[in-house]
Amino acid sequence: MVFQLTRPTLVLFYLITSCYYWFCVGGEVITCSNIVPLKHRTDTISITDFGGVGDGHTLNTNAFKKAIYRISHLHREGGTILHIPPGVYLTEPFNLTSHMTLYLSSGAVIKATQDSSNWPLIAPLPSYGRGRERPGGRYMSFIRGDGLQDVVITGDNGTIDGQGEVWWNMWRKRTLQFTRPSLIEFVNSKDIIISNVVFKDSPFWNIHPVYCSNVVVRFVTILAPRDSPNTDGVDPDSSSNVCIEDSYISNGDDLVAVKSGWDEYGIAYGQPSSNITIRRVNGSSPFAGIAVGSEASGGVENVLAEHINLQNMGIGIHIKTNIGRGGYIKNINVSNVYMENTRKGIKIAGDVGDHPDDKYDKNAVPIVKGIVIENVWGVKVLQAGLITGIRNSPFSDICLSNINLHGVVGTRAPTWKCSSVIGVAYQVSPLPCSELVSHQSGSCGITTIHTY
Repeated sequence: MVFQLTRPTLVLFYLITSCYYWFCVGGEVITCSNIVPLKHRTDTISITDFGGVGDGHTLNTNAFKKAIYRISHLHREGGTILHIPPGVYLTEPFNLTSHMTLYLSSGAVIKATQDSSNWPLIAPLPSYGRGRERPGGRYMSFIRGDGLQDVVITGDNGTIDGQGEVWWNMWRKRTLQFTRPSLIEFVNSKDIIISNVVFKDSPFWNIHPVYCSNVVVRFVTILAPRDSPNTDGVDPDSSSNVCIEDSYISNGDDLVAVKSGWDEYGIAYGQPSSNITIRRVNGSSPFAGIAVGSEASGGVENVLAEHINLQNMGIGIHIKTNIGRGGYIKNINVSNVYMENTRKGIKIAGDVGDHPDDKYDKNAVPIVKGIVIENVWGVKVLQAGLITGIRNSPFSDICLSNINLHGVVGTRAPTWKCSSVIGVAYQVSPLPCSELVSHQSGSCGITTIHTY
């Protein structure tokens, strides 16, 4: 008998074995998902009740709008479940409403139309000042929530398919007029759960909570080709109390990237990202596994990333900023990371990222301090690490502990390069650069990280 493992099965297998080896205490998995209690909803409607047709050809935009209008205006006690039965439901972008669950059955696909001519345009985010890719506005995300609370997107591993290739080609050919749409975006919202859904081929970033609080992303699978541009997995942006756990991400950009606005616009908006937990994430990308920045002008603090498994990566752990960003990146703790076949193991850099315009303040120098990276094991790592601070504002309180990064057999050992950094190293192999003072005993204990 031959068993063929599907992607969701592989994710489940990874989680079970991960729990066995690393992550369970007293037989229970450590989780932060309880920051958003799951509501019990008794009212259920189906997209087919509103004319939805899952044949892959019929446009279902009106069906989704009618169903969500019904939810928002009837106000059933406890909220309403919008059930998507098996089938392929083609639709234009649509907005969600508060107190609802979007439930995708096994075999259900919500598929974005590839016709961009009718795609709605919306204003740029105030903390970005313009579209991230192009000046002016931006295309609305495929599924969007603005000013909402108590929203769940879940199911039995149904799929939300962005059909992003038409957007990727516009980016490659430089014919984009405005910034591409994310797959899922919540703005100014709270108490959000996204779980047990496959996200496929996003036009741009996959899951983007911005100016949000109390967000759980758990048991999701995010898939896009390695050459798909800017298809970040999960990007908490000027948001607080965010839990990202137990997920598989294989895409064309950072798996998880914590952000908080862009240069002078992010500084003026001034809303940091804080209390972010990233745990038991497995994935592959030509860019970074765990990233902070580079758009972090509103500040990023209290980030905990642990038990991360990375394969075929550009960079394992990447903390990135630039002159003009301002803000701060502090109290970041990354631990228990395994990486294999990685171009660069650890990168902490102050010269990464472009600018929205020429009005950014060249004296807005970011502060980077209190970065703890410990218990990291890597094989087939071409370069161990690169830490390049800012000359007049060196990165400080950087602590590396119990790190072993092994190179490719037959090549010279991976090396470190450092400048404008102050910190310590304990049991790091290969030997780190001289700017990190060798610490003979103990381990990192600089920061206190908020955990759930």
